[in-house]
Amino acid sequence: MKTKLLLSTFMSLLFASIFAQDKTIINATSSEISDNLDLRAVASIFGDSKDLADFEFRLNDPKAQISNLDLNDDNQVDYLRVIESVEGNTHLIIIQAVLGQDQFQDVATVEVEKDINNKMQIQVVGDVYMYGSNYIYEPEYISVPVIYNYFWISNYRPYYSPWYWGYYPKHYYGWSPFPLFRYRHHIGLHINMNYHYNYVNYRRCQTAYSNYYGRRGNYYERTYPNRSFENRNRGYSNHYELDRSISVHEATPRNNPRSNSNAGTRNLNNPRSSSANPRQINNSPRNNNYQPRISSPRENHTENSTPRNSGGGRGSSGGGRR
Repeated sequence: MKTKLLLSTFMSLLFASIFAQDKTIINATSSEISDNLDLRAVASIFGDSKDLADFEFRLNDPKAQISNLDLNDDNQVDYLRVIESVEGNTHLIIIQAVLGQDQFQDVATVEVEKDINNKMQIQVVGDVYMYGSNYIYEPEYISVPVIYNYFWISNYRPYYSPWYWGYYPKHYYGWSPFPLFRYRHHIGLHINMNYHYNYVNYRRCQTAYSNYYGRRGNYYERTYPNRSFENRNRGYSNHYELDRSISVHEATPRNNPRSNSNAGTRNLNNPRSSSANPRQINNSPRNNNYQPRISSPRENHTENSTPRNSGGGRGSSGGGRR
């Protein structure tokens, strides 16, 4: 009798083990990198900026918190510096994450071009490593942005950010990243809905960007070559395809008794709609009394500090002077 009982127990464990191996186990993973900077928000604040210094200010404004990127995993959102490369009538405005001493990673470019008819064309393009290939938005502004007049003044000098690791503007302080569902709701409140954001998959300024490509900041990419968008999301060419796929899978089934008229896929054309978190989020900084950590290299310098000489040629490890 005891032998039969042991045999029965053994067979039960054996079948349970085989059944468990056949099951597909889905583990929670960290959020997708490209979810942490909405390029429509970038396009929106670019159209509201008076010049590139103001654009950089808005990208890093602690009160707005446009970015949620923390590539160096120090629990502080990375400072985004702005530099510019000019070729003929094309202005490439490069947004780079500052990850450490002379360590930069290209995140996106704003590409402004004036054609033979003096018409301005603008595209906001995600870096291929971060967002996949040809992830591009073309904003349509309700009036000609003031910043356009800035690009074609006489004796124009390309913009090069004076800020670097450990030395930031007085208004700036570090903040911790949002959980992704909160960031999606928060960022929608900072996108000007009077503008239109048209997704396209072709680049107008390909020649100018190709000439710049060999000088791009790629510290994070070189450090983690297997974390490219292509490797992170096999089967999707860019963030737009991935986002649409996720929206379809997250749609509420029609036969769900808890579903309502607002359920369904996320509206990609309306960044203010978000089913992830119905609660209202406070737009002010989460901790206005925050002071940078004494041991942190992001500690603010005194008022007598001056930016480094832009001719110093820093950036040998991930993008030098353009």
